Amino acid sequence: MKVDSSTAIDFAFLARYSTQAPRYTSYPTAVEFTQDFSYEDLKQAFQRSDQRAKVDSTPLSLYVHLPFCRSACYFCGCNVIYTSKEDKKDRYIAYLQKELAIISSLLDTTREVVQLHFGGGTPSFFDEKQLARVIELVRKSFPNFASNAEVSCEIDPRYFTPKQMQALRAGGFNRLSFGVQDFDEAVQEAVHRFQSVELVQRAVTIARNAGISSINFDLIYGLPNQSVKSFMQTLEKVVSLDPDRLAIFNYAHIPWMKKTMRKIDENALPSPESKLEILQSTIDFLTQKGFMMIGMDHFAKKSDELYHALESHSLRRNFQGYTTRGFSQTIGIGLTSIGEGYDYYAQNTKDLAEYEKAIDEGRLPLERGISLSQEDILRKSVIMELMNNLCIEFAPFAQQWGRDFRAYFAKELARLQEYIELGILIHNEKGLYTTPTGAMLIRNIAMVFDTYLEKSHKRAFSKTI
Repeated sequence: MKVDSSTAIDFAFLARYSTQAPRYTSYPTAVEFTQDFSYEDLKQAFQRSDQRAKVDSTPLSLYVHLPFCRSACYFCGCNVIYTSKEDKKDRYIAYLQKELAIISSLLDTTREVVQLHFGGGTPSFFDEKQLARVIELVRKSFPNFASNAEVSCEIDPRYFTPKQMQALRAGGFNRLSFGVQDFDEAVQEAVHRFQSVELVQRAVTIARNAGISSINFDLIYGLPNQSVKSFMQTLEKVVSLDPDRLAIFNYAHIPWMKKTMRKIDENALPSPESKLEILQSTIDFLTQKGFMMIGMDHFAKKSDELYHALESHSLRRNFQGYTTRGFSQTIGIGLTSIGEGYDYYAQNTKDLAEYEKAIDEGRLPLERGISLSQEDILRKSVIMELMNNLCIEFAPFAQQWGRDFRAYFAKELARLQEYIELGILIHNEKGLYTTPTGAMLIRNIAMVFDTYLEKSHKRAFSKTI
């Protein structure tokens, strides 16, 4: 069931139900990862995944973290290293090569690759020769890319040239995501991120001229000095640049976790009521401009495959965002990267010195992770189906797990009864389906199935609305 933007969303109701909850890019969430997950556990997980792939041909997805930035954007919650030194980037690439060699000794890297994503940091802070080198190393280690693989890169428009685009295109990249955030000068000043509409237009033109047909913009609402009026002006400019997709995230102010956020004047942050007004106006505006809402924070044109995947209940969300590909084992490469398998998650160290030390010792730079029990895997399937497609249907669940959903989750359904009685969650013989208002509260709904949440520190999570 898709989010029907023609049906009114009850924003006054939403405000009453905003609470701190995970974004569920994984289940269990990253706060549950521990150092109890050992290097031997990871090697065994790789072995199991290779055996599983022989039966069901599970493909691979690759995430490469390129962690360097020239300067800090105060809103950023990513793991980054600030530098202006070229030798640091070259040294990092040399260690990526060693890491890839270790991965190749532990995993069957001839399995099909259906997704590759370069994230950061600022991948486009690497010049064209450095980008070409990283691409070469990855493709040499993983030689079997699917003909329709999603190959994407995050781009900072302030650091993007035709030569970099040529290197990416030669490496098979077919999707780009530009960090836009906001065009208002007062907002840019407050978050230390300066870029004009003209600068972003030049970056988009470079991409379009190179044949890139799928362009995403990242925006953030809830930043300091934002208002409904200023953000609508930003959206007008954004739409004029003709992106295919938009990711519009709710700013999570967590200065106790990210030191750079302490530079933001909290008095300049919009109130929760103002943020909700911005969200409401954003949905109304983009719907009028032909964008359809995908999940809780993405929008796409009706011609985009994300929209078609939502219609057919085949959408999937991972650490890199929404994808139209089915389940694949994600291999995290580089500093702080997270890998995901059928029954595990594994995260590399965030410390560059520790990263280099591990690789010099001939082992992957694992810092923490988690092995999933069968109960975890079952609940993960439910939570991810809710997060991905905004519904859970009982027949496919019973076919996959051999259990009656309503009997197995009787307690959870009782906790959801309030939403059902209020009409924002539809419960019938076929399954659970969200209404447009319910879709906005999908994190609230998903968290009912999370058995870890009671012991988790909720302060680690952002507000649902």
